[in-house]
This record gives sequence, C-alpha cells and structure tokens, in this order.
Amino acid sequence: MTVALLRRDTPTDRTARNGLRELLLAELGSELFSSMSRRDQRTKGMVYLRGLLEAEGRKSIRNIAALFGGDAIEQSLHHFITSSTWDWVPVRRALAQYVERVAQPHAYVVHPMVIPKAGDTSVGVERRFVPALGQVVNAQQAVGVWAATHEWSTPLNWRLQLSPRWLADPDQARQASIPEGEVPESLAQCSVRACQELLTKSRLPVRPVVMDAREADVAAVVARLRAADTPMMLRVDGALRLAVDEPVFPRRGVSVTAQQIMSTVWHMRRPVRRPGEEPGLRSPVVTVRVMLSGSSPAPAPGQRPERPAGSLLLMGVAEGGRWPAELWLTDLTTHGIGELRHLTRLARRVEHDLADVAQQVGIRDFTGRSFTGWHRHATLASAAHAVAMLSGRTGRALRPAV
Repeated sequence: MTVALLRRDTPTDRTARNGLRELLLAELGSELFSSMSRRDQRTKGMVYLRGLLEAEGRKSIRNIAALFGGDAIEQSLHHFITSSTWDWVPVRRALAQYVERVAQPHAYVVHPMVIPKAGDTSVGVERRFVPALGQVVNAQQAVGVWAATHEWSTPLNWRLQLSPRWLADPDQARQASIPEGEVPESLAQCSVRACQELLTKSRLPVRPVVMDAREADVAAVVARLRAADTPMMLRVDGALRLAVDEPVFPRRGVSVTAQQIMSTVWHMRRPVRRPGEEPGLRSPVVTVRVMLSGSSPAPAPGQRPERPAGSLLLMGVAEGGRWPAELWLTDLTTHGIGELRHLTRLARRVEHDLADVAQQVGIRDFTGRSFTGWHRHATLASAAHAVAMLSGRTGRALRPAV
C-alpha cells in the first residue's frame, strides 16, 4: 500500500516502510486483540486489519476475503464483524493507549464525517442537509475523535448520530442492533459525547479538544466540556454573541457579535508564524478576552476582582485578504498565540489525513446495516489508519497539512 505522506518515495523508503508496517502490525495487533478471549477471533481480527491495508479498491468484506481464500473466509469475516460477541470498546482503548504511548498527540480533534448511502436501511441513514456540501444528501453522520500533531493524526473513537426515527420504534432499533440507552442527539451533542467517551473509557491524559462549533449551541458545548474539565479550542461563527472582558475595549461587558468585536480590534492584528512554514509567511492573529453573553457581569470601574471562571479568548485569524477568515474561542487563556494557532491547524491535519489515509483504508466502506457492525468496522479501520500513518514516518518528516 502506498501512503502518500512522504516527501519522496524511493525503493529504499518503500522497503523500510513495509518492514516497519509489519512490525507495527505484530506489535499493535497483539495489544488490540488481547481483550478477545478466543484465538479464532484474534486471528480474524488480524486478517481483517491486514485486508484493510492491502485489499484493492473498496474495503468490503468480499474484497478483503479475496486476499485470503474467497467464500469461506468471506462468511467467516462477515460473522466476525456483524454477529460475533467481541466488544469494540476495549479494542479502541488499546488503540488509544498505544498511540498515546508511541506518538504523544498534542490535542484531540473532533471531526464530523458524512457517509453517503444509496438506500435507507443502513443504521442511522437519513436525508440531511450537510453545510459543508451545501446540499441535502442521503447519508449516515458520524463523528470521529482524532489524536493529532502537526505531522500526523489518527482516529481513536467514533460515534454515530441517531435521529428519533431510528430510536422510536423498538423493533427497528433491535433489528439494527442499536443498544439500549442510545438517545437522539444533535451533531454537537454527538461530538461532545464522542470526546467524553474517549477520555473516560480509554483513560487518556487531558489534552485540548479542537472542534468546529459553528453550527452548535456554543454555550452548551462550553458547559459540557468544562464540566468534564476538558480544555477547548472551538471554531465559532461571527454571529456568536459575546461580552468583551478587556479594560480598554470601548463596549466592555456589552453583548456584541464576534464579528463586531474583530472589526473593532482589527488594528491590533500581529503576524504569527504557522508551524512548518518558511520564514516570511505570516497570518495576522489577534486575541481578545471575552465571556459568553450573560455568563457573568462585568466588574465595576476601579475594581480588580479575580478573573471569572467564564473567561475565554476569542481569536481572529486573517487569511487570503479576509479579516477575520477564522474565529476561534478557547479557554486556554495562558497559552501564547503561536501555541493557539498551532492547535487550530490540527483541524486541517485531520481533514488531510481523512482524505489521504482513512478513506484509503476503508473508513466509509462498511456496507452492512447494523450498529455493532458499523462500529467494529470503524474500529479496525482506525487501527489500519494508525498503522499506515505510523509506518509512513520512516526516515523523512511527514508533509504538514496545508
């Protein structure tokens, strides 16, 4: 398999990468499948993982089975993914802890993934408007939580958004293998819960969460992440209403939009170098201390109280002649602008790796109908993605996302 992440791909690079991939498969595989009590399950897990990396074209069970023996293997793998008894939660925990140990990510990036479908029988499928596409599509909506640095990223947890239609009918929910306790969620609720699941079930260190909250109830997202003691970096819309908490701001404490705040402080912009950029390339950035509107009254003139718990930073970024091209809200108020800008760039890293790597190892290719089957496939595709990314890190630095 070609991992299109190296600046140059020579025969020596390919040999080294293939050798490293085999080592990673053996090492990661033994940890991933240690929770499976049966040897045949562990064997099928390795077969499926290898198939995701090596099968040509769509990573369907049939195409994977064609590498290893055809019909008999296809039936066996189909049962392993859709009907077997193994739990994907400890497998994801093992993957997350392995990535944490060998690669030490900088943050967790919450990223939505739309999976177009032709019919209406796959679990979670709906006709839905997708803002990123600007149109209504028939699709599943998933959310991935990715461990990321500037040079690589890999998904560690997934959550499938379910509407009331899939949960109101007990018979339909049972046929789709949807477990009891699942509830209808907005995309923002699904995103926050996916992140909380990763941190609690995988027992990972606390790291900043990077998330696009432009379509979300930002106050609710902030409240839920704060309740979990999770630092955040949220991309927000210019219409979000905030109260500026800066002594020199002319309308301090008054509820105004994020766009109005940035229009007022445009002259404070300063250039910040992006990670991996050559000297001379700059993106003007400015930060303003703010609070969510209604979170706390502004202090009286002359008083110097402690900083309220609701204090946040609004960061505007200029790009391509637009001001602001991006708006971000964060509670990392003691971080430097360069550190904050680095975190925002991780969202592009994930977009890059989803298209270049996760798509190639079949993250969208599950053709079954069940909730359990989808989650098992997504879990093993995430492991295949991690192997592909980590084995691509041989000799030369990975190309940063642009």
